[in-house]
Amino acid sequence: MKILVLCYEYPPLGGGGGRVAQSIAEQMVRRGHEVRVQTAALGWRSVRESIAGVEIFRTASGRRAPDTCRVHEMAAYCATSFFPTLRHIRAWKPDVIHAHFAMPTGLLAWSVHRLTGVPYVLTAHLGDVPGGVPEQTGTLFKFIGPIARQVWHRAAAATAVSSFVQELAERAYGRKVERILNGIDLTDGRPAPPEPRRLRHFVFIGRLSPQKNPAFLIDMLARLIRRSWRLTLIGDGPLMAHLRQRIAHHGLGNQVTCTGWVGADEVHRLLADADILCMPSLSEGLPVAAIEALKYGLAIVASDIPGMRDVVDDGVNGYQIPLGDLDAFAHKLDWLVESDATLFAMKHASWEKARVFDLTHIAGEYERILLRAAGN
Repeated sequence: MKILVLCYEYPPLGGGGGRVAQSIAEQMVRRGHEVRVQTAALGWRSVRESIAGVEIFRTASGRRAPDTCRVHEMAAYCATSFFPTLRHIRAWKPDVIHAHFAMPTGLLAWSVHRLTGVPYVLTAHLGDVPGGVPEQTGTLFKFIGPIARQVWHRAAAATAVSSFVQELAERAYGRKVERILNGIDLTDGRPAPPEPRRLRHFVFIGRLSPQKNPAFLIDMLARLIRRSWRLTLIGDGPLMAHLRQRIAHHGLGNQVTCTGWVGADEVHRLLADADILCMPSLSEGLPVAAIEALKYGLAIVASDIPGMRDVVDDGVNGYQIPLGDLDAFAHKLDWLVESDATLFAMKHASWEKARVFDLTHIAGEYERILLRAAGN
């Protein structure tokens, strides 16, 4: 089968959604399929490359930042990738299109489908369904609602990366949406988590943006200043300067390390060394960082938001805390610093739960849907 993947951001551009697209594309190649990716380049220089057997076409679209894509840059991706996508279809003749992000990428898939008849499969992430991130996209969906409905109803199949995104999509568009969780590679071997050390290692991974709520984490940890812990903040973004000020204000400079963006190998090294993933996010779909934390056996203390319910079993492998409750968040972390037995049990429960997200199984689910859409 020939699969044309459309995704407006593909590593090293973008965040978790792009990494999901990459992992599935590479898995499809390992299963014997041919895969091309049509995505955006950074700036105005188009690039073609091959990574892990996936042919990647990065078309110049004026994107300015690797970790952020604004609405007009998403629109530019659709516009500048339209003719390249048609050329792929006419010259390479894919059997099916896999569009990651129903908006904006689904719009591109729908447009070329109308001209060529090639079936497309949608994979929805949090921000591209109504209600996912209403403070960012609520107004946008009011304008694009009629077109979005066409995009969804013309798709040969639709998938969502979490139960929450699935519920939102089915409610908004009145069609069947299959849940396929984000996956992680468990084939590289992973030792069971060791017993916790006395100095607890907290870790935060993500873009330093209001949605991820990192300032809340710093203010909350200031309540545990007399406890034995350290925090590694992995990521960068518009709140970095503000966070450094908050860290200094609370006198946490010796306990908090800001790494900025680091490579995957370094992220995995830090996760292997950590005990607890802290996720005070205001909204999530199904964060890849949380799934990777399961692989390394981290307890997860997160906001009680729907997007975390596929990954955190409250009281088993972590805690879900009422959104914005500083006292409750601090109390649970304080307990995990105090109780070796509770932390060790939660770390082991996370390590076991990672099996649910085995990428080999996840890729098989996508393969089944893509083959069905292609008529095979």
